[in-house]
Amino acid sequence: MSLRGGDPTEIGGYPLEARLGSGGMGTVFLGRTSSGRPVAIKLIHQQFAGDDEFRIRFRQEVAAARRVSGAFTAAVVDAAPEAEQPWMATTYIEGQTLAQRIAAEGPLNGAELKVLAIGLAEALRDIHRVGVVHRDLKPSNVVLSPEGPRVIDFGISRAADQQTLTMTGRVIGTPPFMSPEQLQAPRGVGPRSDVFSLGTLLVYASTGHGPFDGDSPYITAYQVVHEEPSLGAVPVALRAVVESCLAKEPEGRPSTDELLVLLRDLPADLGGADATGDGAGRTRDMDTQHHLAARATPAPTGPVTDSTTGPAGPDTRSTGAPVGRRLRRRWRPVLATAVAVAAIGGGAAALKTGGFGADGGGHQDNRVAAPGAALPDGFQPWHDTVLGGREDIPDEVRCVAHGDALFCGGGSVVATRIRVSDGSQVWTAKSPGVPVQGMHLVGATDDTVLGYRFAAQDAPQDPPSEVVAIDANSGRELWSVPSGAQSQAVAGRTQDAVVVGSAVVTVDASNSRFEARDAHSGTVAWKTPFPAGTQCAPVPVGRQLLAMCATDTEVDALEVRHPTLYTVDRASGTLGRPIAVDGPAVPMGVANGSLVLLQVRMEGPAPVGYDGVARVHPASRKVTYSRLATTYSGTPGMADGTLYVSRQTGLVTAVDPATGRAKWSRQTGVEGASGPVAGSGALYFSSATGRVVALSPSDGRFLWTTDPQVDGLTGEQGASPRVTVAGRAVIVAADKNTLFAFDGQKPPKPD
Repeated sequence: MSLRGGDPTEIGGYPLEARLGSGGMGTVFLGRTSSGRPVAIKLIHQQFAGDDEFRIRFRQEVAAARRVSGAFTAAVVDAAPEAEQPWMATTYIEGQTLAQRIAAEGPLNGAELKVLAIGLAEALRDIHRVGVVHRDLKPSNVVLSPEGPRVIDFGISRAADQQTLTMTGRVIGTPPFMSPEQLQAPRGVGPRSDVFSLGTLLVYASTGHGPFDGDSPYITAYQVVHEEPSLGAVPVALRAVVESCLAKEPEGRPSTDELLVLLRDLPADLGGADATGDGAGRTRDMDTQHHLAARATPAPTGPVTDSTTGPAGPDTRSTGAPVGRRLRRRWRPVLATAVAVAAIGGGAAALKTGGFGADGGGHQDNRVAAPGAALPDGFQPWHDTVLGGREDIPDEVRCVAHGDALFCGGGSVVATRIRVSDGSQVWTAKSPGVPVQGMHLVGATDDTVLGYRFAAQDAPQDPPSEVVAIDANSGRELWSVPSGAQSQAVAGRTQDAVVVGSAVVTVDASNSRFEARDAHSGTVAWKTPFPAGTQCAPVPVGRQLLAMCATDTEVDALEVRHPTLYTVDRASGTLGRPIAVDGPAVPMGVANGSLVLLQVRMEGPAPVGYDGVARVHPASRKVTYSRLATTYSGTPGMADGTLYVSRQTGLVTAVDPATGRAKWSRQTGVEGASGPVAGSGALYFSSATGRVVALSPSDGRFLWTTDPQVDGLTGEQGASPRVTVAGRAVIVAADKNTLFAFDGQKPPKPD
């Protein structure tokens, strides 16, 4: 809706275009950043600005929203909780709220309902992993975006490690979607309160009404605390899962990780309501898990004993416990048995414990990558943290493997040498300053490691950034040279220095020329000025080197629409004839001897994804173009001549760079993954949490997936690959400078 009389025209320097909505506490406006990107700005009503209690609550909302910014939430762009009239700007998520969708078109069903359920469970998992409890999950706080559901409005959320604001004794929330403990003792609310709210939300989404609806909020609240839910219209396949979420006691409900296993095991099409009403309590997920266990193990000759429920006959529904309580107690032992037996039996059973396929079937192929590569001598799985990390910056390293050595760098670490066999550190060189995001290890040769060093804030006389060469064996610094930093503006990726053979090519500090040096000695081989009026970035193409250049005007405006490529003679540095490319375009890798670039689609000044492929053959200077069937957003990568795009929601698509056609798509449970990395017959994708999924390169079939290793945001886009392969060993770099390694043929099983 348009702005009204009396509405501001800008907030915090963001011009306003429209009013998105208004509630009891504030109004939300549509604004624009200076680059033209839309943002949603929540402006608190003036009457609350002088309320100290409310300001505390708003500061908590801002802190919580910053903490959880990820694939399934709206990232905080800016905020001013101390302003005369407080406000917060988040990324604008286009789409109807769940409440609007149900009001306009009625309840969800089929595959759409399953996608919503899994998306919301994944959102809560991310929220809970960073220690936040939402406490107000309701239909108007769920936006159905084109990439899946997003959870918004952390107005009454709290961090689990903070004291809850008393709010002068008021119970805050929306009764039809609140948990019993939130209504009775709001100070003690934990993550499983959100699981209860999710259960009520799924009932609402599938039926159009809540499980405890009453004639007044007071009756509704009473029914939430004391009565059983009304689930007769909930699709039978979903009912027992929902019932487990609606257990009155928090410990009777599944965690979000447990809930995801249950949801992913449901059929792709959940169908409609069960014609028999409330009678059916047993759902397909229980039947499926018993079937898997029975199929993978010989039939017992006597009574089967479950460690938590005792002897189990052919039908355990006659127990006095509600179905939801039984489900919580019983599904984990049954599933664990199926996993263990499948591992012993050589992976013959297809398990449904991680991720779900594009066909919605939820199948995970438990077979590991084909044997061939060997493990490094003496290798044992390990988990380590690289020294040198700082608490005030989001450190993440990247690694390369050379023989039995692993060289890593990034963040506050110039470089470190680690033994692949056990993760022990041989040496570490630290960087004192705040790093540039996305600048990690430059690379390594047989005897030299090259990384970036950033100057400390209290040392203005030092170069802002340097390329540093370190002896691979001793860790001794060999030489350093000031480095430029324009590759991101020119080529769309942060790579200001590259290793080519035994040499390293850098951009000088004035961003005016390339300089090539012997990587170990630092001896200068050549210096080549950039073409007049341009700035350039080095682009390796196999053993060849190209320069990607753009005019000063386009670089300064951060709008490189007409890049030019030049071949670079590795011996002399001489530039070849220019090759014009339609841009913006980002170099991705090599296929059949040609450089492959993804073309960026722009809407005004803002990039919105990738809609084309350009292929440049350096020798012939020929450029060919292919349009993509759709605009792909997310993190692109390339392996073995195929392009891949990982969306924030975990969808991975393989694209043939020669035709622009999709080879396959696979929905994974690894949101915001970077990748791919190819090795031992598998493709690896991993997020900042350290969660890894392995897919078959030929058809995207699941090989295996792992659990997260650290708390990290999953909404990052454009990150470079985090996985390194050394023979059969898979080494993963995660948030907080965390590294871990395991055997690619014996990956850690999800819990």
